[in-house]
Amino acid sequence: MQSQPHILVVDDDREIRTLLGRYLDGQGFRVSVAADRRECEQKLAAGQFDLVVLDVMLPDGSGLDICRGLRDRKPHVPVILLTALKEDVDRIIGLELGADDYLGKPFNPRELTARIRAVLRRAAPEEAPAPRARVYRFATYRLEPDTRKVTDTQGASIDLTGAEFDLLQVFLDRPGRLLSRDQLLDLTQGRERDPLERSVDVLMSRLRRKFSDTGEGPLFKTVRNGGYQLTARVETVEAQA
Repeated sequence: MQSQPHILVVDDDREIRTLLGRYLDGQGFRVSVAADRRECEQKLAAGQFDLVVLDVMLPDGSGLDICRGLRDRKPHVPVILLTALKEDVDRIIGLELGADDYLGKPFNPRELTARIRAVLRRAAPEEAPAPRARVYRFATYRLEPDTRKVTDTQGASIDLTGAEFDLLQVFLDRPGRLLSRDQLLDLTQGRERDPLERSVDVLMSRLRRKFSDTGEGPLFKTVRNGGYQLTARVETVEAQA
């Protein structure tokens, strides 16, 4: 049997920590909690976590700084930010720093649980790649869907968050097609969203930074009032067995 996903909940509100600890435990997760940045860093150093639920406002520092540090030290650990409803700037900055999702306070624990499951599904590698799996070749890069790896021509790995990987694969599955923000949200997240949703724009900005050196010009084209388009030629081949 697969082990329970281990979730770290970081929030200075004792009532929220207690509520989420009990609720997520009842939903089949292992849960650890931290009240501030110091305790969070101690827990991260001492244990392995599958996902971090992180409040932006902490008494001894910013959750955004923790998120930035996690992206540097543990880029494959997903982060869901908890923000006050009107903290749009913090949400956008958090996404730019590599957060996988965010949820405004106050929130329903059921919605947070649904977000956690969705992020974990996106982040989880396939248990066993197919003997002759698909491989995408584009510009000077190679993407392997079954192992969720992206490498350049030298074999160096390009570190992507789960959300970044999913967005890139959407484009590779539809080479040359103009995709609107709403289409990209539906294809990658499939959830109800705020009409001012900025996550796609933030993810596109991060992908552009990580794939800036293609040798063939920009990898993505922005079409005003239209959306985004992958400009590179895409080749789909079968991986070696």
